[in-house]
Amino acid sequence: MSTPPRRSPTAPRPRPRPRPPVRRRKPRWAARAVTTLSVVILASAGIGHGVLSSLDADIARVDPFKDMKNRPRAGHGMNVLLVGTDGRDKITEAERQKYRLGGAPCHCTDTIMIVHISEDRERASVVSLPRDSYAMTPPHTDQTTGEQHHGHPIKLNAAYAEGGPQLTVRTVETMTHVKIDHYLEVDFTSFMKTVDVVGGVKICTAEPLKDSYTGLDLPAGSHTLMGGEALQYVRSRHIDGAADLGRMKRQQRFMAALIDRATSSGILLNPLKFRDVTRAVLGSVRADREFGTDELLDLGRAMRNFSPSSSEFTTVPIGQMGYAVKGVGSTLKWDARKAGRLFQALREDEPLAVHKPKSKAVRVAVAPQQIRVQVENGTATAGLGKRVDAQLAATGFRTTHQPVTSANRAVKRTVVAYDPRWDRSAKSLAAALPGSELRPVPGQGAVLKVIAGADFERVRKVRAEDPYQGEFGVVTGDEVRCL
Repeated sequence: MSTPPRRSPTAPRPRPRPRPPVRRRKPRWAARAVTTLSVVILASAGIGHGVLSSLDADIARVDPFKDMKNRPRAGHGMNVLLVGTDGRDKITEAERQKYRLGGAPCHCTDTIMIVHISEDRERASVVSLPRDSYAMTPPHTDQTTGEQHHGHPIKLNAAYAEGGPQLTVRTVETMTHVKIDHYLEVDFTSFMKTVDVVGGVKICTAEPLKDSYTGLDLPAGSHTLMGGEALQYVRSRHIDGAADLGRMKRQQRFMAALIDRATSSGILLNPLKFRDVTRAVLGSVRADREFGTDELLDLGRAMRNFSPSSSEFTTVPIGQMGYAVKGVGSTLKWDARKAGRLFQALREDEPLAVHKPKSKAVRVAVAPQQIRVQVENGTATAGLGKRVDAQLAATGFRTTHQPVTSANRAVKRTVVAYDPRWDRSAKSLAAALPGSELRPVPGQGAVLKVIAGADFERVRKVRAEDPYQGEFGVVTGDEVRCL
């Protein structure tokens, strides 16, 4: 008897057979959807069918597409809806207290993302949908009360409470006109386990991050976060006035860093490590019945060359903050025109990022325009101080335009002297002076000092900019790496 051909990830989905309902976990925080993308990326290892087949049984199944009609027309590529749910029942009491995981569950999805995998499998576009987005549900049955509902306004994250995965998918498709091919639901326990098993994820922050609600307390600089700290990082929304929008940007940065870690650490080439990571993820995942071993392998074979630069991240454009809706509260209303163009790009399998010519300037943490500099000539070469001052000023640094002569006229290596309180500025200045020495001088104050040495050749151009660019504020994975 012949073996039926395996269905392509982008082929039309056959009508699903009825299955017993799957018990739902209660949703809550924003971290979990980040992990599921790692399964897709890690599949690029090309691990054997037998390894993945043994893991397939760990995935709980759900049927979010049952009896759905009048769906959007399928586009090119593959669209996966990722949602994050609550898994505190698997967390120890000590971990709950340490990572501030108390509180009552809201029975709603705080993280909703569309991940679009391009048809050529060379690009992943991740679009975050804010949980407080103003939404209009299609007609449906309330899964708790059994009450029949006509379409009515809600916050997007409440669709799960009323109608589970199916209403969530239907609401997203109605709002975006993007056909969802697969559904993945993750709880945050798998998030913590996955970060731990890859050995932690490195993130960088230019400013201190502190949130008393989650317990996050990170000084400025680079940090390798393990599972619990990583959960605090992606959950925090009380760091600044950006609230959920700021949190989504941090989630996107973390996802890019996770991809970077997965693709650069050898995990993709090590079947045992790959198995450990996928076991950590799949044990807390629910997926549609058609997303299984064959889909992962087909996708993996096509994504062998996937890298951080292959991923792009954005949030649906917001037109109005604090849009008040009677009976619903304060919501975020999308910018209809910009959002329409964004989702059209997904349907047409087009990249979201604006690909501008790469600047030769080195990216730094602090803009030159914010750094005050006094130049000293540390050599016997006449005019060297003026030359260094002029080149730094031309690059954007706030020089005094009055270089002085150093008491030491035999300096061989250019020195950047700085007060430790302005260490980030010092590193940015040193980047403009290749080969220079950083020398901390406590109490020096805000003005940095450059002592030009005999090794000085030129000032290198540096720049600091917000990597989020273009109409949709897109950032690619390689643009959010640590400096």
